[in-house]
Amino acid sequence: MGKHARHWVIWGAASALGAAYLGAALLVPGAKTPVWLRPAKVFFAPGEMSAGHRQIELACEACHTSPFAGRETLQEACVGCHGAELKEANDTHPRSKFTDPRNADRVAKLDAAECIACHVEHRPEITHDEGVTLPLGFCFVCHQDIAKERPSHAGMAYATCASAGCHNFHDNRALYEDYLLRFAAQPRQLEKPVLRPRALREAIEEIADYPRERYPFSSLAPADQDGGTHATPESTRDWLETAHARSGVNCSACHRPAVAGKEANKAAKKAIGEGPWIDRPGERACAACHADETKGFLAAKHGMRLAQGLAPMRPTDAHLPMRSDAHDKTLSCASCHSAHRFDTARAAVEACQGCHDDPHTRSYKDSPHYRLWLKERSGDALAGTGVSCASCHMPRVRARTPEGGSRTLVQHNQNDTLRPNEKMIRPACQSCHGLAFSIDALADSALVTRNFRGSPAVHIRSMDMARERAAEIERKRAAKSRGKSG
Repeated sequence: MGKHARHWVIWGAASALGAAYLGAALLVPGAKTPVWLRPAKVFFAPGEMSAGHRQIELACEACHTSPFAGRETLQEACVGCHGAELKEANDTHPRSKFTDPRNADRVAKLDAAECIACHVEHRPEITHDEGVTLPLGFCFVCHQDIAKERPSHAGMAYATCASAGCHNFHDNRALYEDYLLRFAAQPRQLEKPVLRPRALREAIEEIADYPRERYPFSSLAPADQDGGTHATPESTRDWLETAHARSGVNCSACHRPAVAGKEANKAAKKAIGEGPWIDRPGERACAACHADETKGFLAAKHGMRLAQGLAPMRPTDAHLPMRSDAHDKTLSCASCHSAHRFDTARAAVEACQGCHDDPHTRSYKDSPHYRLWLKERSGDALAGTGVSCASCHMPRVRARTPEGGSRTLVQHNQNDTLRPNEKMIRPACQSCHGLAFSIDALADSALVTRNFRGSPAVHIRSMDMARERAAEIERKRAAKSRGKSG
């Protein structure tokens, strides 16, 4: 074989191998992508993912469910992950607003009937906060006459609508004018600043299919543990100090797959010893009893990789600064709650600070919030008066039960109140602070960095304008009434 022929053979073989390598990246699902194939997977992406989706960039099929899927399929993918959140927020710009014929003239300028009209992935050069890829003045397209309708808005920059603590495109629950007026008289600090209790026992009483035979809500003793040779004196001691042991939840509840996940209620009627022992049960075991909390965890950055079948997130994958000694940790339920102890107090502070290393986190232990937390933990203050990292970033919210009741649970989707940060006002800030103070505090970026050590140096006029508008309406009503009586 001649020299040139050998070159052609080598070139052909290399090309075939390269094509096979790249082709494998297209065919192998993200959850099964080995480390050596990841560069090829990323190679096909037209650009970086937005901050909200960066964790699942290998799971292309999460959005692109078919290689020939169009805009409608992408819309279904968006709603599949974010639809419940938008429904809960009472979305102020729902799809129906853009399909309403009465808005045809506006839709001709901005058609946001689909999520990808505003949120386009793989375009880092034009992506702003919240993954928005439209120019920041897009509100002006529909609201260019706002200065005429409301003189108080005259002279305001058209690009500040969604960044001045006044409006959010989807979620204005804490910024609606009627809500501002409702809480306008609130002081800076509420008279009784207390977080609502979780009250799981009361909630369980309303759940008809709760497996009471399996978890009788009665305390267990050391002799009751059913871990057998798998249990150690240390694990037994840790377990006995938890709410699990006090609630009748034994070792097999988590370590036996026959009583975990969706089959929990059926398996409750079976013998304890059935099913192989799992040394390290995953989030499915937690979901058997904590379905809502697990759902929130899997929807957030901490757990969204697991939801797509990918390897757990590691702090080294994050955009935010993380502690160097935590880079290779993997995030799961037990990462924060630990195995066997399930210490919620540790999960609320130490677990967060074990990974996060940004200025806001580092400032926490110098903040008044941390002082309140220490007083509660030492018994010098009432339960619910301390403020941990989780108090704000994983607030206690009301959730509906299948029976039509409600219960308080911890929202484990830490993204739910993170951006825009005004979403934190109702479930977190207003447990202790007045609405006006909360809006100003969250708008002061320097104060946020200091973890709220000090007073807001920023004042948002939304509350003032709401009062002025209400007073003007009342003056006009009074004048009209006097005219009729005269």
